[in-house]
Amino acid sequence: MGEGHGSLDGLALPSYGGQAVIEGVMMRGAFSCAVAMRAPTSEIVIHTEPLGAIYRSRIKKIPFLRGLVMLWDGLGLGMRALTISANTQTGEHEQLTGFKLYATITLSLSFAIGLFFLFPAAVAHLAESRFGWSLWWGNVAEGIMRLSLLVVYLYAVGFLPNIRRVFAYHGAEHQTINAFEAGAELTPEAVATFPLEHTRCGTSFLLTLVLISIVLFSMLGPMPWYERLLTRLAMMPVLAGIAYEYTRWTAAHLDSVWVRSMIRPNLALQRLTTRRPSADMLEVAIAAFHAMREDERQAAPV
Repeated sequence: MGEGHGSLDGLALPSYGGQAVIEGVMMRGAFSCAVAMRAPTSEIVIHTEPLGAIYRSRIKKIPFLRGLVMLWDGLGLGMRALTISANTQTGEHEQLTGFKLYATITLSLSFAIGLFFLFPAAVAHLAESRFGWSLWWGNVAEGIMRLSLLVVYLYAVGFLPNIRRVFAYHGAEHQTINAFEAGAELTPEAVATFPLEHTRCGTSFLLTLVLISIVLFSMLGPMPWYERLLTRLAMMPVLAGIAYEYTRWTAAHLDSVWVRSMIRPNLALQRLTTRRPSADMLEVAIAAFHAMREDERQAAPV
């Protein structure tokens, strides 16, 4: 994989991936990643580190499996970036590694799966029993509830001041990558003119996963409530793998009018997870991008 290929947000396409981390931005390339953040002194502090060997392994070439592995490792990378950013801004030096790191990821995923998958499944099963709904209508109601919960959740947390700043850094990350891909000069003034949405955003992946779950779960036959919940858990890796490949495929075919129409809902949902960044936020995103690019040049094999 050559320079300019991202992961997770980049989805192994000719682009760089990134994400907002509290008061900073993480940019991820093919061989390394960089985290840029504001220190209490207002100066930009940058941390770089090489990516694990898994990003260059044969797994990256295996459809569906690569999505699961990259998403899991990407979560760990994001959690470490959060810790680095928080430590820089608070002056603390607690490290989130090993068991503590993956325990945190597991708890976060458990909460998300419980809220967005198991809860709608339980409510839909109860509605089928009480109101005599057919299995098809019960599955459709479950999917609509799942999608509604996702949208309402993203909309609600966007009112929290800290989350609004995270969403603003998210917008800065998107604008920086959009500007780079357009060949524009990476200055705050130039970058600010580019869109807040990006086709390979993690928010798009979430919406795709939820929509695919509506289709797949609607195809399942009747089953007791406990089997219904177990199938939702068992299908999560399948859904994630399909959603990853779908997002990857659409990002590679943006020259098609049909594909651009297909991803409009994904771009629309990103309006809930991005905000217009300030000039100093754009400076942080640009600094992270330049640091990652420089580290890529040094880390790339000959």
